[in-house]
Amino acid sequence: MKKILVTGGAGYIGSHTIVDLIQNNYQVISVDSYLNSSEDVFEGIAKITGVSVKNIPIDLAATESLNFLKEQVGKVDGVIHFAALKSVEESVLKPLSYYQNNLGSLLHILKYIEEMAIPHFIFSSSCTVYGEATELPVTEDTVFSPATSPYGRTKQISEYMIQDFYQNSNWDLKAISLRYFNPAGAHPSHLIGESPANPAQNLVPVITETAIGKRKSMTVYGTDYPTRDGSCIRDYVHVSDLARAHTLALHKLESTKNTRPVDFFNLGMGQGVTVLEAIQAFEKVNKLKLNYILGPRRLGDLPAVYADNSKAIALLGWKPIYNIEHIMKDAWEWEKLSTK
Repeated sequence: MKKILVTGGAGYIGSHTIVDLIQNNYQVISVDSYLNSSEDVFEGIAKITGVSVKNIPIDLAATESLNFLKEQVGKVDGVIHFAALKSVEESVLKPLSYYQNNLGSLLHILKYIEEMAIPHFIFSSSCTVYGEATELPVTEDTVFSPATSPYGRTKQISEYMIQDFYQNSNWDLKAISLRYFNPAGAHPSHLIGESPANPAQNLVPVITETAIGKRKSMTVYGTDYPTRDGSCIRDYVHVSDLARAHTLALHKLESTKNTRPVDFFNLGMGQGVTVLEAIQAFEKVNKLKLNYILGPRRLGDLPAVYADNSKAIALLGWKPIYNIEHIMKDAWEWEKLSTK
């Protein structure tokens, strides 16, 4: 069995990817400081897979993490790096925390890869690297515009760091950067899902928390954008579809078909959904009415972003199988079970 280190393994996308990796015969070691996650997720992973995953609770941004990884984890066959702070709004308020955490942790991971000569690396990137894109849908060749938040800028800088490192490495090391659009939903078993330790910022968990009564109401931020109903357009992709892409990316690196030192792939459903349409999809599939209000725009938000996913379909063999209604159904079932 090939051994894969997953950083941020207790997080939302990390935990779902661990499930997919195990189901594809990989051995997984997790590193997660529980800064914005909980160790409870590993119980759900064990119920789904029958495998107990070891997690090492260390802060990858701390200087001592490099030696710890070399001594306690050692050589692995690949690294998938999720560990990062990810709130656009929070990053505007706390930019230095985002630079320190997101760039510091990546720096230590790349040094670990270099010193241990680890052949395969997959980076958890984001559509925020494109900034306020001037063309839609966004392709992997879309030129980066200035990031609209410190979070987005850390992802841009991270990709530059990775390119600089891999283009000048002396080994046959390969990397893939996966640019997520808007991950949402929960595992179809409803045993794991999105459950951040800090207050949810993403639309779908805000919707489910409102529906179940954790929030009295929710706010639609901005109704005057140049979109079909005035609310922001986003490309929502089911988290299980997203997780599968990481396993496929590993397969591509292992097959040596990745001829470039670093390659990039958009992961989205390839179509945009407005915030109001997402709310309507939740109400339809779950037969519930949401209490929401219309509010002003939020700092750092873009009017519209959605993906051209044809490259991932052609070269990774990836194709999303879940739609927005599946996302809303799974998210709601997860919310009900996790709130009990």
